[in-house]
Amino acid sequence: MFKNQLLTITHDFPIRTDKPIYNGKIRSIYFLTSEDSKRLIKQKEYNISPDSLLAVMIVSDRISAFDCIWHTKGRLNGILGKGAAINSISKYWFKVFKTNGLADNHIVDIPHPLVWIIQKTKPIMIEAICRKFLTGSIWRDYKQGKRKFSNLILPEGLKKNTELPEIIITPSTKGILRGIPGVSETTDANISRKNIEDNFNLFNFLKIEDITEYERLSKKGFSIISNKLKTIGQTFIDTKFEFGYITNTTGKKKLIYIDEVGTPDSSRIWNTQEYKIGNIIELSKEKFRQFLLEYIPDSDILLNKERIVERQKIACNSKLPRNILLKISDLYLNAAEIITGQAISLSRNPKQEILKILDEEYHLIK
Repeated sequence: MFKNQLLTITHDFPIRTDKPIYNGKIRSIYFLTSEDSKRLIKQKEYNISPDSLLAVMIVSDRISAFDCIWHTKGRLNGILGKGAAINSISKYWFKVFKTNGLADNHIVDIPHPLVWIIQKTKPIMIEAICRKFLTGSIWRDYKQGKRKFSNLILPEGLKKNTELPEIIITPSTKGILRGIPGVSETTDANISRKNIEDNFNLFNFLKIEDITEYERLSKKGFSIISNKLKTIGQTFIDTKFEFGYITNTTGKKKLIYIDEVGTPDSSRIWNTQEYKIGNIIELSKEKFRQFLLEYIPDSDILLNKERIVERQKIACNSKLPRNILLKISDLYLNAAEIITGQAISLSRNPKQEILKILDEEYHLIK
């Protein structure tokens, strides 16, 4: 019954483009021609540089975990409402950031709940992972004896899920970067601030001072989201931020937020009241990750980067219980409504709706 309501394939839209379509785990991006970019900027009166290049970003309802896409029984191969929920939440936080004087973002227009028109950026090839609790990968590192994380040295004897004295950033590479001294040529390789400083231009920073700026925007953004979530009984554990450069209307390069922010996909969020009494109730995609760790007999396949081929094979052939995806759907829809104050209105047939809008209102369909 949900088949038409789910958008799980996003790379087959006949959108006019002269560049390869980027098809990620969750999103597809169609880079518009310079002619279409100029036309839309003028017609829609976008407040951006007239020479900016635009792209159509379509978010799917696919569910990704451990760098793989997962499937369920009964041909339900996505999370109902997931794409609209994470777009809605990101839009909300981007607006809050701007209101609080932080950086701008790459969204230019929102034709549909699953679609953004964005400015093409020069992306910083780093994921800024902000953390406030000793959990996840840094807990695994701590158990193995590591004590220095970012500029923070942790004492002996800490327990799992302990709150850290300050926000720390543990950066990792975005994708596989080659030829950078001291940086592993693997997906999401952990890197140090010194790695970034020594090779800032190879990570796409325009100047070394922007390293400090991306850290400031990450920590300030984390604090703003954390403070808001506290008011609704939630604890912000960790999240990732991504950045890129655009040219503004005066011809100056500026650093902005890109991708998504503060969503259940990119963050770990706990129920505050339960945490206070020693229970961890996940309010993000981490709930699905924990399910997989218990469901897959050999959990090392999910955690060991050297077993990625085995993992991809399991994910490709997965037929997970249908009820788990329905539960995760409720998690995303509830998160969007609680955070933004607006319920998600589910599309009856999102693909047809998107095609109609992009054709009739934006004239981008071939």
